[in-house]
Amino acid sequence: MLKEITTKTAQETHDLGKRLAQKMKGGEIICLEGDLGAGKTTFSQGFLRELGAEGALTSPTFVVMKQYAIKNKILNLKNIYHIDTYRIESTDILDLGWEEIIKNKQNIVLVEWPERIKDVIPSNTIWINFEIVDEEKRKISIS
Repeated sequence: MLKEITTKTAQETHDLGKRLAQKMKGGEIICLEGDLGAGKTTFSQGFLRELGAEGALTSPTFVVMKQYAIKNKILNLKNIYHIDTYRIESTDILDLGWEEIIKNKQNIVLVEWPERIKDVIPSNTIWINFEIVDEEKRKISIS
């Protein structure tokens, strides 16, 4: 199933992240594709904040992976992993415990630049593509 949404502002992209977070049950892997500045991090910030992640919510570009404890006690979830694979390959992510992270149903995983590790991403992954329409507007496709 493909769903396309157009957001007109960064706040709408942020809010879309929040709405998707509300549908999580645990064990989801969400891959975020799109050019630099297309809205992946803005979406992730809404998603992470909705599930109770605290602190500065920035892209893990230089640290590769950030782990957030989920503060939302309604859900039986423990961690959100926000991973940026722009600078690494599949062997690197495997060395960081990828298989253990994705097997734990109390984790949710957000991956930016997933095309770099496509060979280790499970088939049941949610794929979200972000396209820049203009300075503020984004076309977001969820499959």
